[in-house]
Amino acid sequence: MTSARSDYNQLANKIKQWGTELGFQKVGITDIDLSEQEPRFLEWLENGYHGDMEFMSRHGLKRCRPDELLPGTLSVVSVRMDYLPENAAFADTLDDPNTAYISRYALGRDYHKVLRNQLKKLGKLVADEIDDADMQFRPFVDSAPVLERPLAEKAGLGWVGKHSLVLDEEAGSWFFLGELFLPVALPNDQPVKEQCGSCVACITICPTQAIVAPYVVDSKKCISYLTIELKKAIPEHFRKAMGNRIYGCDDCQLICPWNRQAQISKQPDFVPRDDLNNPDLLKLWQWQESYFLKVTEGSPIRRIGFECWMRNIAVALGNAPFSITVINELESKLGEISDLVDEHIVWALEQQKEKAETAGIENRKLKRLIKAVRIGLPRDA
Repeated sequence: MTSARSDYNQLANKIKQWGTELGFQKVGITDIDLSEQEPRFLEWLENGYHGDMEFMSRHGLKRCRPDELLPGTLSVVSVRMDYLPENAAFADTLDDPNTAYISRYALGRDYHKVLRNQLKKLGKLVADEIDDADMQFRPFVDSAPVLERPLAEKAGLGWVGKHSLVLDEEAGSWFFLGELFLPVALPNDQPVKEQCGSCVACITICPTQAIVAPYVVDSKKCISYLTIELKKAIPEHFRKAMGNRIYGCDDCQLICPWNRQAQISKQPDFVPRDDLNNPDLLKLWQWQESYFLKVTEGSPIRRIGFECWMRNIAVALGNAPFSITVINELESKLGEISDLVDEHIVWALEQQKEKAETAGIENRKLKRLIKAVRIGLPRDA
């Protein structure tokens, strides 16, 4: 028994070493007991905080029971990979209403593919080490019913902050998480102490007040949900708060004092793509679907589709300063993409009209256009 325990300790140490060599900044190991999370998860679902994300409730409590997802699982290897790009220009972009803000995790290659490929390699190394070519392991990266944050917390990768993201005292929260399910009972790492204290900066800064209580996020209010997961019209009462955020939101991370410790990513796959790095809103608005698909190939952005992409940009243009050019560009897309996008274009034009009136600017064409759209007349009426 002592020999077996010693072998497992050695294997755990090797897994951490291999993980580091594969590009993960931190590797931890935990058992599969998430029973404490079950009542919290059920309450979150019962409150409807998952919004239209039906996949969150589809599998019931399987999300809290790893061995139901992959029978035979005894341990979970939890990994962290930093993604913060160099020269991220957070404040400059958010402060420029004519520039599009894209959540910093989405500027490079799709993280799902990057982490999953490395986790597969890690699993094969484990199988080779224990000389079991048929060993059943499975990597997960935010794409299956897995409670990745509680698992990371149990594995000692950090603590879950009040914004519901995992925080590490040496790296903040600018990192991705991944898991490797293994049929081996490895020694567990110890959780770290929660260190948010009395700080509520993330709760206060949230543009839509989506953090409804410490550690509880109502997804229906979250800009990341509204711009990525929601496929319908964005509720009007959230549109102004979105500002120029067209894909995701980083505000709760930007304000967090622990992110002063954040590490710049060394992963070349996460280097921002030129067309997505602080782009001009009007330039994005002029993209055709074919160009959108070309630029977002291998990017997490592609999965929202061109329609939602343009929906989001329309809102941002409505929030931009008054501009005849913006008005003309918005008008030019009416009737071109879909009724969903048209709804947001009309809203954006109304916002531009309000700004013009506030500034004392007379624009008869704009007023005529808004009236025509509302009563269904041709645009040149």
